[in-house]
Amino acid sequence: MSEEVMKMRLEAANSFKSFMLTKSTKSNTNLYDHLTKVLMKVMDERPLNAVDILEDISIDVKRASFEDQQNVIQEIPEVVATEVLAEEQHKLFTQEMDQEDPLPLPNVSEIAYYLEQAGVGLGREEMIRAFLAIRQLVDSHNLQRCRLWGKILGRERNYIVAEAEYPDGEEEEEEEEEDEEKAENEVEAAEAEDEDGEGEENDEILPLPKSTYRPPRPVPKEPIGSGANKFVYYVCSEPGLPWIKLPVVTPAHIAVARQIRKFFTGRLDAPVLSYPPFPGNESNYLRAQIARISAGTHVSPQGYYKVVDEDDEDDDQASRDTCEVNPEFESIPVVNMVESLTTWVHHVQHILKQGRCTWESMGGKSKDASFNEGDEDNEEENEDEPEEVDPEVGPPLLTPISEDEGHTPAWTVMSSSSHLSQHAIAVVRSNIWPGAFAYACEKSFENIYIGWGQKDIMLGYSPPLPPLPQKQYLTGPEITEDEDPSREKELEMEAIEKGAEDMIDDEEQEEDEDDDE
Repeated sequence: MSEEVMKMRLEAANSFKSFMLTKSTKSNTNLYDHLTKVLMKVMDERPLNAVDILEDISIDVKRASFEDQQNVIQEIPEVVATEVLAEEQHKLFTQEMDQEDPLPLPNVSEIAYYLEQAGVGLGREEMIRAFLAIRQLVDSHNLQRCRLWGKILGRERNYIVAEAEYPDGEEEEEEEEEDEEKAENEVEAAEAEDEDGEGEENDEILPLPKSTYRPPRPVPKEPIGSGANKFVYYVCSEPGLPWIKLPVVTPAHIAVARQIRKFFTGRLDAPVLSYPPFPGNESNYLRAQIARISAGTHVSPQGYYKVVDEDDEDDDQASRDTCEVNPEFESIPVVNMVESLTTWVHHVQHILKQGRCTWESMGGKSKDASFNEGDEDNEEENEDEPEEVDPEVGPPLLTPISEDEGHTPAWTVMSSSSHLSQHAIAVVRSNIWPGAFAYACEKSFENIYIGWGQKDIMLGYSPPLPPLPQKQYLTGPEITEDEDPSREKELEMEAIEKGAEDMIDDEEQEEDEDDDE
């Protein structure tokens, strides 16, 4: 073979190799590398009848070299929220229990069983976790009595609510803190008045007008351990998470909560945007709704409680506002409790329209009556203040639920089983507060609420209208603008003024003549 032919073949081979090294615009690979990988695969595996499965080997090589350019799989975080919650709830099951001094907790198994028979509750697993969390709360805060109040649903998170009695000594501590805050506010108000007085002394030329407006005196809240503040409430979003104590409720919170409808977010520090404006955040709104629900839905079998009898006349009002367990109570048959609403009674005080369970007189002069004592106008206004209004009286304790108003009917009573009536329990459900249930069986009963914390108003909710705009000033002759004079009156006034000027000029001339003489 001649050298020219060999040279031509080498050039053709180089040209063909360059062609094989050309990359594809779709797969970004070239034929040379692909054939190399196919042959290496055949050499490594040495399959039988390689020529028959050459196409399959080529497809396998292409599939192995495929790379996904866009990864749509989310990366799993190292620690997820469910793992953190599981670790916190694991501590509930590893608590050490003192066998000699057991904690004052209700019978968990009995309550969970009866609630399951009534068709309500949180489920067995969540109920057990909730009661274990309550046990942890009692142990950490040294509570004397604590129970599961219920669960309020929220848009982002839920609230598990525990009801407890105030520990010994905590009432006095909170009252001392409130007195300190009140004293600080009074000092700040006195300093502000002193600054205003100094400013008035400096403005000798044009003194500023004094405002005669005095804000209405707020209705004082009930003392801790009585009325709407009889119990303290703790909340948490999930069993095992820290319990947070809710603040005390005030009449202003209850009064505004009755006028608005807001779903809970699950965040205690969230603002409550509403009209009328709510004086607080979601923790105050939650506490107000808990007080309203407790006052309207906590019921018990008739005769289980009795009103406390006191001999002291000063404590007559307090005796009517408290009740205690009746040791002589005899269980009511389930059939009778299902057939009649009179066998169920309220054992929590009714909240008056004032926002308190007991009436507080707000008539007469306010606390700021000493403001501008030297001003006669203020004294006259103080004399015109309304006298004390008649105190509002609500239904007494242990009133049958058959007398409740608002719905027809306000309650629905049922039996847990229509086939096994001898083993059934009586269940009552509130139609005014959907989600409030109570059961009774022999000498035991329990109340629970599971809902959104909103009252059923039957008709559609319509927000209250804003108040009428206030008048800017009082009309009177001293501030009424005169009418513009007509042309005839203007000419008369000009003539009068001109005549007066002529008389003045004549008098001046006569005086000058007298001086010359």
